[in-house]
Amino acid sequence: MNIKGKKVLVFGSGISGEAAAGLLLRQGARVVLYDRNEKIDRDAVERKIADSVQDKQDMPCGCLEIILGRFPEEILGELSLTVISPGVPSDLPEVEQMRKMGIPVWGEIELAWVFGKGDVLAITGTNGKTTTTTLLGEIMKNFKESVFVVGNIGNPYTSVALETEEDSVIVAEISSFQLETVHTFRPKVSAILNITPDHLNRHHTMEAYIEAKERIAGNQTKDEVCVLNYEDEVLRAFGERTEAEVLYFSSGRRLKRGVYLDNGEIIIDLGEKITLCRTDELHILGIHNYENVMAAAAMAFVFGVPADIIRSTVLGFRGVEHRIEFVAEKNGVAFYNDSKGTNPDAAIRGIRAMNRPTVLIGGGYDKDSTYDEWIGAFDGKVKKLVLLGATREKIAAAARKAGFDDIVMADTFEEAFEKCVEYAVPGDAVLLSPACASWGMFNNYEERGDKFKELVNQL
Repeated sequence: MNIKGKKVLVFGSGISGEAAAGLLLRQGARVVLYDRNEKIDRDAVERKIADSVQDKQDMPCGCLEIILGRFPEEILGELSLTVISPGVPSDLPEVEQMRKMGIPVWGEIELAWVFGKGDVLAITGTNGKTTTTTLLGEIMKNFKESVFVVGNIGNPYTSVALETEEDSVIVAEISSFQLETVHTFRPKVSAILNITPDHLNRHHTMEAYIEAKERIAGNQTKDEVCVLNYEDEVLRAFGERTEAEVLYFSSGRRLKRGVYLDNGEIIIDLGEKITLCRTDELHILGIHNYENVMAAAAMAFVFGVPADIIRSTVLGFRGVEHRIEFVAEKNGVAFYNDSKGTNPDAAIRGIRAMNRPTVLIGGGYDKDSTYDEWIGAFDGKVKKLVLLGATREKIAAAARKAGFDDIVMADTFEEAFEKCVEYAVPGDAVLLSPACASWGMFNNYEERGDKFKELVNQL
């Protein structure tokens, strides 16, 4: 598509909008960046976009205009294209008006796809996208020279699309919001990891949410592959409808063809049965993570990556930072950083993943959560609970009410860590999965997790 000299509206700033504007400017478009928020620092946004554009000294004057506040209806008749950011609902009246006027409405993924090159391996799902995308990215980097890991993972696809080549591989994490606005996007291999209720305030119905997720494979043909979770009934039904070649993975049964978990082994069986690894060899824990490994392995294998490269990468993978992240084993004790467990629901996953007696660090900022379900997930795994922060008394009371009394209080994070080292013996795990936000002690969960890793590495 030639957009040189044409007026394009980028709806929504932030990293997605800024990256889209940068790509469009490099293609010679006249870009209008619009955001409803009048308090955005216009000069800062303009600087970021200018810095992202190569040869910016050659940019024609006036090719970028920034409008804040009231929507500029007067320019609609001049637009050749609108690119909306993922955070902008695609059913806004302004967006519907553009469609009625015949103005194409794209999202970041469609824009990058049209102007990019190479093969795309795209991943969506309610849970596990970031871990699967990160792992697949590592596998592909061990196989190919030119690899880009992009999308909802925090690196806009549009920020690198013009650097891709025909032999590039783009590993993309794609959200349901981003999938609402794809049209011609067609990955070489796609994957839908799972579908459970989420973002219904945006999609309004479960059916609309499912339809958005399934759009990842909407343009695929029998020449492309769609990897699906066999244990998800919605996805099993989708596998019967999609035009793509379907490859299933399963954590619950042996498959005649696919990737599956069998007696603690991950098996790839596409005509020849290959044992990829044993789950007890992995640094990442929990059935949900074994499913992430299977999905990434399936995508890589059908793309042509040799099993030994997949195996070595999987065995060296330590997970996504701050998400049940294996830090190190010291004196026979395994240390895991799940600082991203900032609420009880997220922290339950961390506990369920543990396969050793666990000394658990909990507590932090009080978000008025209840902790009964989290404590119920201890289920004989947690041998000692070390509590700190504003919620420590509240959590202790809930634990004692549930019959759990192995509780130690700490006044500082360092003291909490020292208590863990004191109580953990060889064969145990120490898990930072606080079920609370970090505010009050740290600026964010990343800072808290980094401090934990620093203390572990000092042992």
